[in-house]
Amino acid sequence: MATRRRIDRLGGVFTLVGGVALAGAPFVVFKPNRIVPGVPLGVLIALHGATAVAVLGAVVLAGVVAVFVANPPLRLVASLGGFVAVALGAAAAGNAFTPAGDLIVRIAPGAGCWIALIALGLLAADALTRLRPGPWTRLLLLAAFFAVALAALAHGTFDHLSVMREYRSNAGRFAFEARRHVELAFGSLAAALAAGLPLGVLCHRVPRLRAAVLGSLNFVQTIPSIALFGILMAPLGALAAAVPLAARVGIAGIGAAPALVALFAYSLLPIVANTVAGLARVSPAAVEAARGMGLTRGEVLARVEWPLALPVILTGVRIVLVQNIGLVTVAALIGAGGLGTFVFQGIGETAIDLVLLGALPTVALAIASSVVLDALIEVAGGAQR
Repeated sequence: MATRRRIDRLGGVFTLVGGVALAGAPFVVFKPNRIVPGVPLGVLIALHGATAVAVLGAVVLAGVVAVFVANPPLRLVASLGGFVAVALGAAAAGNAFTPAGDLIVRIAPGAGCWIALIALGLLAADALTRLRPGPWTRLLLLAAFFAVALAALAHGTFDHLSVMREYRSNAGRFAFEARRHVELAFGSLAAALAAGLPLGVLCHRVPRLRAAVLGSLNFVQTIPSIALFGILMAPLGALAAAVPLAARVGIAGIGAAPALVALFAYSLLPIVANTVAGLARVSPAAVEAARGMGLTRGEVLARVEWPLALPVILTGVRIVLVQNIGLVTVAALIGAGGLGTFVFQGIGETAIDLVLLGALPTVALAIASSVVLDALIEVAGGAQR
């Protein structure tokens, strides 16, 4: 009796979504300039001849493998091949429909292209999950992915796509805003670690403080980010007006100061709560053994409790960093800068390509930060076993 071939349901869903999007939604959108809606072009119109065959063939192959093949390495290779083929197909459409020397025409990836890329990316992520790579392998794969992406961008492969044209028009400002975005996200995290780790230790040592501190920090988390940014503008503005030194060091009602204070406030709860939880997980027997060896309370904390609590604390750090990378985008509304500047400028000008110029690097930064910290958490946890 013939063995019935098993169908992968998750792969079938992603394949169906990506296939329907490529068949029924625009692959690219031709726009005479950056603002007008433009003309949607299907995949068979946007791509011609061998290019169309290659792109569609790679996507069909990835779909067949996703549905009928259980081997994770093969699934990963097929999905990545389909992803690269769709991306290069969009680049080929940009090259084909952009007149030589023209700086105004915009060729933007359409809904079909974006949905297919997302579906193929999720298939690749699913294959990686099934492979269960170690932390160093994940970091190597992340570095390889970004190296290939940056090399393709530097080579000019995607230069005729609309988002890259927006980048060229804003290259100098993009570097400044990207640096400001990183400074706000990581600076607020550093401040939260400096304050939150000792506060977490204090809450662990003095249980009577725990409920009050965590309750207060939890209340801060309930305040919407844009509301907290607005609330902080008045007192910080008054402080800058009353104390000239505060104004000289950069404190003001708008800009980076209220953004940093708000991000710091949002960051405290995960840091403090995870510090308390991590220290609570440390075996009392290990602590007693360390004290029996003559270690002081400070030495026990540094040499026993901190290392054992580190994976849980790093989990809080990951939550904070990914959260802050997203919240910095909103902080652009109060003049803090960052990649959100392009997002809100693009919304105001009805220029979706400018929105993507700010949104795509933000998403990439958040994903990269999460992958790196997940690997560090696993390494820290493995060191304890």
